[in-house]
Amino acid sequence: MASSTLTITDNRTGKRYELPIEHGAIRASDLSQIRVAPGEPGLVSYDPALINTATCKSKVSFIDGERGILRYRGYPIEELAEKSSFLETAYLIVKGELPTTSHFLMWQHNIKMHTLVHENIKQFIQGFRYDAHPMGILIATAGALSTFYPEAKNIMDLESRRVQTRRLIGKMPTIAAFAYRHSRGLPYIYPDNDLSYTGNFLSMMFKMTELKYRPDPVLEHALDVLFILHADHEQNCSSTTMRTVGSAHSDPYASVAGAAAALAGPRHGSANEEVVHMLHEIGSIDRIPGLIKQAKGGERRLMGFGHRVYKNYDPRAQLIKKIAYDVFEVTGKNPLIEIALELERIALQDEYFVSRRLYPNVDFYSGIIYEAMGLPVAMFPVLFAIARTAGWMAQWAEMVLDDEQKIVRPKQLYVGHDERHYVPLDQRREGGAPEVEVHGPL
Repeated sequence: MASSTLTITDNRTGKRYELPIEHGAIRASDLSQIRVAPGEPGLVSYDPALINTATCKSKVSFIDGERGILRYRGYPIEELAEKSSFLETAYLIVKGELPTTSHFLMWQHNIKMHTLVHENIKQFIQGFRYDAHPMGILIATAGALSTFYPEAKNIMDLESRRVQTRRLIGKMPTIAAFAYRHSRGLPYIYPDNDLSYTGNFLSMMFKMTELKYRPDPVLEHALDVLFILHADHEQNCSSTTMRTVGSAHSDPYASVAGAAAALAGPRHGSANEEVVHMLHEIGSIDRIPGLIKQAKGGERRLMGFGHRVYKNYDPRAQLIKKIAYDVFEVTGKNPLIEIALELERIALQDEYFVSRRLYPNVDFYSGIIYEAMGLPVAMFPVLFAIARTAGWMAQWAEMVLDDEQKIVRPKQLYVGHDERHYVPLDQRREGGAPEVEVHGPL
């Protein structure tokens, strides 16, 4: 049987090295022994954006991008979306196993205990401008929670970690709904714990003068499934941020604020916003060929197509596509769906997109559903954050308990000036600094 090692020959020195392979990976630190001479820096791997670098061992979620597979704790996403609820899936992600009936009832109770927020939090949100982006409010408020729960800094205490996890999963919908109501100039609606997790969120969003809000069961279920599909996704940008901030032993509220800030970007959680903007810009089916031509010519990106991990059809996109028609039975068909379907049809018949394996991803259809439900585009990443909180907390706890994890401190390849010496101000030439090649904006 072949040895589980990698043999490297350094052609600079002729030396050979045997590096052990574990779980299909070598340890980057093993490369440091490869050096030209004693005392010189050892070899490092250069991997911008960590495209081919594993930064941790995880049991939370698994993706096979080639085959379009996503599993939470081993369970296929298709089964969970069909048979589970978001809170049950959150329990699975956080605790590692599906709950028994008694454990699930206690879990639901523990989450609902924490749906209310301190009245000072409400005043904090009221301090934002009327037109503040809801995601900005969510990020700031999540970070502010650490000042209300200073015991959260005791990250090595199991019970503290459990309580902060329940608090965050319970409070994120409330903060999100308050951010939405603030943007509309509407009074805040307090949680109704008689309702389901998603039903309560819809109530806090849309309740007006009625004594009791009754969420439409189809919309309630659709939102529940969408939350399941967004609950975790391996080491994506925001989960990596959660682990990076957490590696400094920051409390979970600060870490969640950092993760949410990463999620807010148009390359991540705001991507479905960009899809809806693009579909509105297209406006009609007859303008699709022009968009396709622009995308192929490199003049613009085709939003909602392609994924860093999936090189097949995103399994979440297939599930969302089915849900869309259930939602439209209640809300009426969103006219954007016809544009989206035709855009998908044309793109998937075009050799340019097929050869590059650019398939629709989860963002392509989720925004259309949210818009049909009456949710404004600015709320799309906020909805993502509510669902992803369960995954963030599971990733954070896994990192905290991993003895191999230290504070994140990657290497760099320095490509700047060699040593140079200070020149007094009155001796520097006029005209400003000489033009130099820079990598990115100053």
